[in-house]
Amino acid sequence: MYILENELSRVTVQAHGAELSSFIRKDLDNLEYIWPADAAIWARHAPVLFPIVGRLPQDTYTYQGQSYQLPQHGFARDQEFTLVRQTAAELVLDLRPNEATLARYPFDFRLIISYRLAGPMLTIGWEVHNPGRGELLFSIGAHPAFRCPLLPEVKFEDYYFEFDHPVTLERHLLEDGLLNGKTEPLLNQQQQLPLSYTLFEQDAVVLKHFDFTHLALRSRRSERAVRLRFDGFPYLGLWTKQAGAPFVCIEPWHGIASSVGDSGELADKEGLLTLGPGQEFVTSYSITVE
Repeated sequence: MYILENELSRVTVQAHGAELSSFIRKDLDNLEYIWPADAAIWARHAPVLFPIVGRLPQDTYTYQGQSYQLPQHGFARDQEFTLVRQTAAELVLDLRPNEATLARYPFDFRLIISYRLAGPMLTIGWEVHNPGRGELLFSIGAHPAFRCPLLPEVKFEDYYFEFDHPVTLERHLLEDGLLNGKTEPLLNQQQQLPLSYTLFEQDAVVLKHFDFTHLALRSRRSERAVRLRFDGFPYLGLWTKQAGAPFVCIEPWHGIASSVGDSGELADKEGLLTLGPGQEFVTSYSITVE
């Protein structure tokens, strides 16, 4: 466990998966914003999704004529990361290939994950480097789960997602974790999306190529809220595990689940990023707790 702390906030990150496991506002009665990973419901806090986002058909892909097995969201969330450096306000961890990862994903890579705390805002940075001689194919995404409700006197249905401006959106539907090519209208020039468990009866709400960069989780009965900023992310998922689960995930992605009927060729997967030898991919998003 690693801790970042200032006068307002305290953040805890696990070496396992480089996973954010706690984000507390010390000045607000030590209010915890991150889901505590209750194994009876969902045993994760905020996993990092790499080297894929979402599911592959039969959890299988083909690369250069060989077939590989890769579980939903990849393997980074289940690997031990190595400490690069730590200060009171910054933590940097990294992951490199090992025998287990190479058996499922035959690429050389370096994944660097950083956490930087400033007041009530945490910035999570990702760097993907290609130290190899061939191309590196990958996706990467976030999956932070926030307690919802945040306070005992507030209900899940009292919350709503608030966009940074009025939006018109359609959701892309999933079937057994794969995109099925169907869509449904979600919002029509509206700025708020009310939260309800029925919203997730068809699995996650998946959004593509939207024009907003800020999304907040707010309540009509409390001032406590969470804001995310994710400039440049082409995909977003909103999800909770099941009816009654007291959390909701806001998931900015560079990548997305495969579609029903996909070829299975890794290079054909939607949202896949490609790095040539010596190249790097750098991005970040931020979480602010109010």
